[in-house]
Parts: sequence; structure tokens; C-alpha cells
Amino acid sequence: MIAYLADENLNNKIVRGLGYRNPKIDIVTVQNMGMSGADDPTVMRWAFENSRLLITHDVKTIPAFAHEYLEKGLPVPGILLVNHNSLIGPVIEDLQLIAECSEISEWIGQVNYLPL
Repeated sequence: MIAYLADENLNNKIVRGLGYRNPKIDIVTVQNMGMSGADDPTVMRWAFENSRLLITHDVKTIPAFAHEYLEKGLPVPGILLVNHNSLIGPVIEDLQLIAECSEISEWIGQVNYLPL
């Protein structure tokens, strides 16, 4: 099952809703991991090193770092971008489906938007 890292800016309703849908899904927040205020490269590196998909509302800077890293051949975790105006229900449904039906290796180096 996929494990997630929720970026500091992610709407906590998404984190809680995913936990209600399936309590077995492993999701931690940047704050839980003691990385409050960490820069994007640090958060991305931690997610990669800990085999977690990164979920974020940061649609401006995270994708730029990811593409820069990919061009340099540096490791990039799977990244799921959620616009602030996205409906929470479909995002939670997609996160549940991804966690239950895929493997982390399928997402490494990819940047995708939710809902799918």
C-alpha cells in the first residue's frame, strides 16, 4: 500500500478524510515529521528517501523543483498536486484508490494533478 507525506500547506480536511475512509492508509504530515518550515527540496528529498508520495497544494514551486531535479538526474518522489479550489471528496477518493491499488515504484519521478 502506498504511504503519503502531506505537505505543510495541504488542507487538513484531506488528511483527516483519508484517515476516516481507510485508517490503514499511512499518511503523515510535514509537521508530524518535525519539518515545519522546511524548504521544498528538503521535503521532496525526505519523501523520496522514505518511499512516500508527496501531496501538496504548492502548484507553483514544487513542480519547478521536480522538473529541475529530473533534468539533472536527481531523485524525485511521486508528487500529487491539488489545486486549492479542488473538491475535497474526489481528491480523497483518488488518494484512497492510489494507496490501495498501486505501488510506489509506479509514481517515482511523476508529477500529477488530483483529482485524476
